Amino acid sequence: MIFLCMGYYNPEKMDARPRAEIEAIMSECQPHIENFYDSGEVLLDAGLETESKSLRRVDGRVIVTDGPFTETKEMIGSIFMFEAENMNEAIKLASLHPTTQVNRGEEFDWRIEVRPVHYLINNK
Repeated sequence: MIFLCMGYYNPEKMDARPRAEIEAIMSECQPHIENFYDSGEVLLDAGLETESKSLRRVDGRVIVTDGPFTETKEMIGSIFMFEAENMNEAIKLASLHPTTQVNRGEEFDWRIEVRPVHYLINNK
Protein backbone atom coordinates (compact mmCIF):
# COMPACT_ATOMS: atom_id res chain seq x y z
CA MET A 1 0.00 0.00 0.00
CA ILE A 2 1.21 3.53 -0.76
CA PHE A 3 1.06 6.32 1.81
CA LEU A 4 1.29 10.08 1.34
CA CYS A 5 2.70 12.07 4.23
CA MET A 6 2.58 15.82 4.70
CA GLY A 7 5.02 17.54 7.02
CA TYR A 8 3.61 20.64 8.71
CA TYR A 9 5.27 23.51 10.53
CA ASN A 10 4.42 26.92 11.99
CA PRO A 11 5.97 29.54 9.67
CA GLU A 12 5.52 32.39 12.16
CA LYS A 13 7.66 30.58 14.70
CA MET A 14 10.35 29.67 12.16
CA ASP A 15 10.40 33.14 10.57
CA ALA A 16 10.92 34.69 14.02
CA ARG A 17 14.31 32.97 14.40
CA PRO A 18 17.59 34.07 12.81
CA ARG A 19 18.38 32.36 9.51
CA ALA A 20 21.62 30.88 10.88
CA GLU A 21 19.71 29.20 13.72
CA ILE A 22 17.19 27.67 11.29
CA GLU A 23 19.99 26.47 9.01
CA ALA A 24 21.69 24.80 12.00
CA ILE A 25 18.44 23.05 12.93
CA MET A 26 17.87 21.95 9.34
CA SER A 27 21.41 20.51 9.20
CA GLU A 28 20.37 18.21 12.07
CA CYS A 29 17.86 16.67 9.65
CA GLN A 30 20.39 15.13 7.26
CA PRO A 31 21.33 11.99 9.24
CA HIS A 32 17.64 11.28 9.85
CA ILE A 33 16.81 11.75 6.15
CA GLU A 34 19.55 9.27 5.25
CA ASN A 35 18.17 6.76 7.75
CA PHE A 36 14.67 7.34 6.35
CA TYR A 37 15.89 6.75 2.77
CA ASP A 38 17.83 3.67 3.85
CA SER A 39 14.50 1.99 4.59
CA GLY A 40 14.25 1.44 0.83
CA GLU A 41 10.52 2.24 0.85
CA VAL A 42 10.61 5.98 0.06
CA LEU A 43 9.15 6.68 -3.39
CA LEU A 44 9.16 10.48 -3.31
CA ASP A 45 10.36 13.20 -0.96
CA ALA A 46 9.89 16.90 -1.72
CA GLY A 47 10.44 20.11 0.22
CA LEU A 48 7.92 22.80 -0.66
CA GLU A 49 8.31 26.55 -1.12
CA THR A 50 5.96 28.83 0.79
CA GLU A 51 4.32 30.35 -2.30
CA SER A 52 1.08 28.70 -3.32
CA LYS A 53 -2.05 29.29 -5.38
CA SER A 54 -5.48 27.85 -4.82
CA LEU A 55 -7.72 26.95 -7.78
CA ARG A 56 -11.45 26.56 -7.37
CA ARG A 57 -14.32 26.31 -9.80
CA VAL A 58 -16.98 28.94 -9.05
CA ASP A 59 -19.99 29.60 -11.31
CA GLY A 60 -18.38 27.78 -14.23
CA ARG A 61 -15.07 29.67 -13.99
CA VAL A 62 -11.75 28.73 -12.44
CA ILE A 63 -10.79 31.22 -9.76
CA VAL A 64 -7.15 31.50 -8.68
CA THR A 65 -6.33 32.94 -5.26
CA ASP A 66 -3.09 33.39 -3.38
CA GLY A 67 -2.30 31.00 -0.58
CA PRO A 68 -1.63 29.69 1.89
CA PHE A 69 -4.89 30.46 3.61
CA THR A 70 -4.62 32.90 6.49
CA GLU A 71 -7.02 30.97 8.70
CA THR A 72 -4.37 28.31 9.34
CA LYS A 73 -1.26 28.66 11.47
CA GLU A 74 0.35 25.60 9.91
CA MET A 75 1.95 25.26 6.52
CA ILE A 76 2.91 22.14 4.58
CA GLY A 77 6.69 22.23 4.25
CA SER A 78 7.27 18.80 2.75
CA ILE A 79 5.54 15.81 1.26
CA PHE A 80 6.76 12.29 0.87
CA MET A 81 5.41 8.97 -0.31
CA PHE A 82 6.40 5.46 0.59
CA GLU A 83 5.19 1.89 0.54
CA ALA A 84 4.15 0.05 3.69
CA GLU A 85 2.05 -3.02 4.48
CA ASN A 86 -0.48 -1.15 6.63
CA MET A 87 -1.02 2.02 8.70
CA ASN A 88 0.98 0.71 11.67
CA GLU A 89 4.00 0.05 9.46
CA ALA A 90 3.47 3.45 7.79
CA ILE A 91 3.55 5.16 11.17
CA LYS A 92 6.80 3.37 12.06
CA LEU A 93 8.38 4.44 8.79
CA ALA A 94 7.10 8.03 8.99
CA SER A 95 8.51 8.28 12.49
CA LEU A 96 12.02 7.95 11.00
CA HIS A 97 11.54 11.30 9.22
CA PRO A 98 13.32 14.34 10.73
CA THR A 99 9.95 15.89 11.56
CA THR A 100 9.66 13.48 14.47
CA GLN A 101 13.36 12.88 15.14
CA VAL A 102 14.81 16.39 15.51
CA ASN A 103 14.14 17.64 19.05
CA ARG A 104 14.05 21.31 18.10
CA GLY A 105 11.21 20.63 15.67
CA GLU A 106 8.86 20.78 18.64
CA GLU A 107 9.58 24.52 18.90
CA PHE A 108 8.12 25.01 15.42
CA ASP A 109 5.14 22.66 15.70
CA TRP A 110 6.57 20.14 13.25
CA ARG A 111 4.19 17.24 12.66
CA ILE A 112 3.38 14.63 10.02
CA GLU A 113 0.02 13.59 8.63
CA VAL A 114 -0.02 10.04 7.20
CA ARG A 115 -2.70 9.12 4.67
CA PRO A 116 -3.26 5.98 2.56
CA VAL A 117 -3.37 6.64 -1.19
CA HIS A 118 -6.40 5.32 -3.13
CA TYR A 119 -4.57 5.31 -6.44
CA LEU A 120 -1.35 6.58 -8.00
CA ILE A 121 -0.83 7.15 -11.69
CA ASN A 122 2.66 7.58 -13.06
CA ASN A 123 2.59 8.53 -16.73
CA LYS A 124 6.32 8.03 -17.26
